[in-house]
Amino acid sequence: MLAGAEADDGRLRMLVAVGLGAPSGSEVQARADVAARVALTGVRRLTDAGLVTGADGALAADEASLRATARDGGPAVDAEPGVDPVLRTFLRAGVLVSLPAQRGRRRVLLAHIAEQSFEPGIRYPERAVDDALKPWCAAGGSDHATLRRYLIDEQLLTREHGIYQRL
Repeated sequence: MLAGAEADDGRLRMLVAVGLGAPSGSEVQARADVAARVALTGVRRLTDAGLVTGADGALAADEASLRATARDGGPAVDAEPGVDPVLRTFLRAGVLVSLPAQRGRRRVLLAHIAEQSFEPGIRYPERAVDDALKPWCAAGGSDHATLRRYLIDEQLLTREHGIYQRL
């Protein structure tokens, strides 16, 4: 990811602009001295790569992803063909590095977590749900209670009297 950002001088300047506090696409454009279309595309690519989070108007460098990239000495994602780009962006070695801000992307990620963690039709007590979700949170990208709440909100799990079930 970082190597891809560095390969394009304009994209690298955009990443630096976000890291130095440019909160919006127009501010990134001005600070990186690139055309509006280039800034829009560059910010989208940096977001897709997991290096930048937030929507236009609230951009921020994804410090966890940048640290993971620096620590691993290479791209923080596996370049497996056919893997959903959302999963490549927000999961590292099966661990959640951050939650997507966009609801559609978050739903894709949550559906994957639900499918990998829970069997349909099986009833789980809250403790078992928490135990199943904690490994996803090992990198600090979220906490198990937040994941559990989102899974309920997105109707990927149901909850009745402290018992959970995947639909």
